[in-house]
Amino acid sequence: MDAFEKLPEEINHLVSEFSSAPVVGDLTVGLTQYSFWLLVAAVVFVAIIAVFVKKQTLVPKGVFVNGVEYLIEYVESDVAKGVVGSGWRRHFPFLATVFFFILVNNFIGLIPGMKPGTGAIGCTAALALVTFVYFVYFGCKKHGVIGYLKSLAPEGVAFPMNVFVWVIEVFSLLLRPITLAIRLFCNMFAGHIVMGSFSIMATIFAEPLLEHFSAMNAVGALPSLAWIAILIIIYAVELIVAFVQAYVFTVLAAVYIQIAESEGH
Repeated sequence: MDAFEKLPEEINHLVSEFSSAPVVGDLTVGLTQYSFWLLVAAVVFVAIIAVFVKKQTLVPKGVFVNGVEYLIEYVESDVAKGVVGSGWRRHFPFLATVFFFILVNNFIGLIPGMKPGTGAIGCTAALALVTFVYFVYFGCKKHGVIGYLKSLAPEGVAFPMNVFVWVIEVFSLLLRPITLAIRLFCNMFAGHIVMGSFSIMATIFAEPLLEHFSAMNAVGALPSLAWIAILIIIYAVELIVAFVQAYVFTVLAAVYIQIAESEGH
């Protein structure tokens, strides 16, 4: 019972650790822990691409080169070609960059002691805003500004219903960056809170045994084994979620690009 009495306090402490805290400066002008790990992820991302380009040969060799090439081909065929369509080539660099940047951030956040840049709403909002500007820009480039705004309403709808539909489509358009940002942030934040909670449960039950070894404390620590087993399973699931969230964000970006450049809904 004592273990469960400590749980609310430990959970509150866990959640507070995921709040943005300044590492340099303050929250207004400074570097938070999420910004720091975001920069680390950016460096790691650039290093991965640099090493891949350096080691790439006509016949790929090694687990690293084959793994990166598989992911690149996956984004190319499944996302760029599969979703964007005939104009996929000019958008592939952007989509691949978004996918790998989010993926590296997500995986770095799974290393104990580190945090994902995507665990902060500011980071995911920035990614979503860049994506929003990107597909709106290409929509305007394809149709012209007026033509793009007109294309938001489906063809064949009579007045005044077309005005009503257009307003709804504009509202939907403005919601896209918000939903992109919140979806990625919530999934990463929630996953780390769940893992942290099970870690706390395992620690709370094992704490008496670590402080003083006895048969009674050893029996009391047995539930920790179950919590650790569940934690390992959740960790494995989070590895999959890290990939899935990068994939979902990139696919949605590709969908929005395809819609922006299409001739009509």
